[in-house]
Amino acid sequence: MMEEHAAMLLEQIQRGKAQRLQLEGHAALAAKMPLLRKWQTDRLSATYKDLQADERYRPATAFFLTDLYGPDDFSRRDKDIERLFSTLVKLLPDYLIRIAANAAELNALSAELDYALLVVLVGELKIKNTITPDAYAEAYRRCDHYGLRRHQIALLQRLGEDLDAIVFKPLVYNTVRMLRIPARLAGFGALQDFLDRGFQAFHHMQGADEFIATIVKRETRILDRIHASCPQPFAPERDD
Repeated sequence: MMEEHAAMLLEQIQRGKAQRLQLEGHAALAAKMPLLRKWQTDRLSATYKDLQADERYRPATAFFLTDLYGPDDFSRRDKDIERLFSTLVKLLPDYLIRIAANAAELNALSAELDYALLVVLVGELKIKNTITPDAYAEAYRRCDHYGLRRHQIALLQRLGEDLDAIVFKPLVYNTVRMLRIPARLAGFGALQDFLDRGFQAFHHMQGADEFIATIVKRETRILDRIHASCPQPFAPERDD
């Protein structure tokens, strides 16, 4: 399985790289990407305001908003992995390569979906300096990526479940901590930092079932409301 996960990791890293190059080749779209990322950051912060305010869930929410589902630039981490791939797969155990591969897939898919959104927002809806909730929802519907969006949520759920499943195993947790210095010396400190932040956040949470279920439920609800053309699809609702 290690070879399979390693191959998947490299494939997804290259997929993310191709998407970055595509964006860089369209200056007008690239100039608007910060606007889209800020809108999405603000939306996510509003949707998960309660989790951010909860001491138990605060670190995991920050990890979710930045490292998994947010607008951060992962190019440094991806370049490190691609450049030192053969060393990485020798140093990291299979379960960490699997987590990194799933994270790389989530990041690459999110970048592709953001690019498609931006094409519609800029090219069809003619947004300039402001993205409204109505324009964002309309771009979502025009892209018609419902299946891919469901897969995006499923990837997020899988990552959370994988981290939660291994974070309380002493051997695994100690392995991640011991790899800090070797990883930096080997040249892929950005990947190690990502794994370390994830492990610390989920370890602090002491059980992620409710956290993961909340995110999956809210993101699925928003997605369904957008595609059903419901008014104010991003408005918060109670989690029953």
